[in-house]
Amino acid sequence: MEKAYVVGLGKSGIAAAQLLHQQGYQVIVSDRSSNPELLERQKTLQNQGIEVNLNSLPDLESSTPSLIVVSPGVPWDTPWLQQARDRGIDTIGELELAWRHLQHLPWVGVTGTNGKTTTTALIAAIFQTAGINAPPCGNIGNPACALAQGSLPDWVIAEISSFQIESSPNLAPRIGVWTTFTPDHLNRHYTLDNYYQIKASLLKRCTYQIFNGDDPYLASRIPLHPWSNAYWTSTQGKHKLISSPAKGVYIQDQQVIAFGKVILPLSSFRMFGEHNQQNLLMAVATASLAQIEPEAISIAVSNFTGVPHRLEDICTIQNIRFVNDSKATNYDAALVGLKSVAAPVILIAGGEAKTGDPLPWIEMIKTKVAKVLLIGKDASTLAASLERSSYRDYLIVETMENAVRQAYQFAQSLPQSVVLLSPACASYDQYRSFEHRGDHFRQLCLELPK
Repeated sequence: MEKAYVVGLGKSGIAAAQLLHQQGYQVIVSDRSSNPELLERQKTLQNQGIEVNLNSLPDLESSTPSLIVVSPGVPWDTPWLQQARDRGIDTIGELELAWRHLQHLPWVGVTGTNGKTTTTALIAAIFQTAGINAPPCGNIGNPACALAQGSLPDWVIAEISSFQIESSPNLAPRIGVWTTFTPDHLNRHYTLDNYYQIKASLLKRCTYQIFNGDDPYLASRIPLHPWSNAYWTSTQGKHKLISSPAKGVYIQDQQVIAFGKVILPLSSFRMFGEHNQQNLLMAVATASLAQIEPEAISIAVSNFTGVPHRLEDICTIQNIRFVNDSKATNYDAALVGLKSVAAPVILIAGGEAKTGDPLPWIEMIKTKVAKVLLIGKDASTLAASLERSSYRDYLIVETMENAVRQAYQFAQSLPQSVVLLSPACASYDQYRSFEHRGDHFRQLCLELPK
């Protein structure tokens, strides 16, 4: 019996382990952490006949597996992973494993720094409205390996991070979508160009490529890569298209037009912000390439209200609107969040800071934010950045409980204010994930006295 090691006991690691066990492998799962949740997952998998070791990494000295599958959170340049590859051990990510089992199906792969979750969710909603079984997976929804077990979908609609691309060298979707590109994850990818090349490698393998033509970085890279056959989008009209109108999707006279054909009026789209219009155009481009009828696209778009943790309306209490933008884990995403809500804003930010330029975000804070409440490990770092920009209406409150309580108190003195959780930071200092952070914010908001 062939042996496989699975590293990481998150959702993707569990799905990979179950798929390999189903395929007849002797599976050993390891995770370098241990907590009550992981202990419960360990028990579940062990009841299925899968060995799970917590507080450990795979032991490559005592036995050599034929396959190692890593979860996205495991850095690809970790020394023992590099050692495994040097020894010729087949070492891949969970998404590559899913590709090996599902490559006979058509895939849509959505990547980008920001916007990919909303775009992926909208694409899946359009496909399913058209009667196509196409659940979202990857960074959103189910792990891709879960789709390879049981009845298969018609299409695979995958949100794909740079971490997943690194460990998926053969993944080649039929349609690739690149939403935006700004500095992110540089603590793992080191340079902006390396980060770019990782994402570009996925798009090069796709049969069709769709790009957000309003993204300045993507537009500037056209001469450097052979994207001559790509499909481009623009919210700024036909004259701003990088491609010909026959290969473009754009907004003109408040109509969404794809490849020269009117698809729907912009007024039927219920989400606010130019960034969401960009997401809409990329979803429409994908659906049009998949030959989905405009009527199904229009119905799906009119019913789509967004995804949790991305500018999610939680509640309104005494004219105070509470908005969960926990998915804004970098400065650029948080800037988009701030642009999308009306002043005055009480902003909750902080967590584990990422590499990037905070100045555009801070300039927006200075124009729209009445008070910044800082939480998490790097609250003092953000405070120092605000001070350097001569913004002093901030308070370090440390925890989400303190932030929500004080935001509510401050907001009551302002007319029609917004309390916005848009952290501009990763969540791992205090939470398991940005979803965990957003869920906690939602719970605290709903517990406020009405």
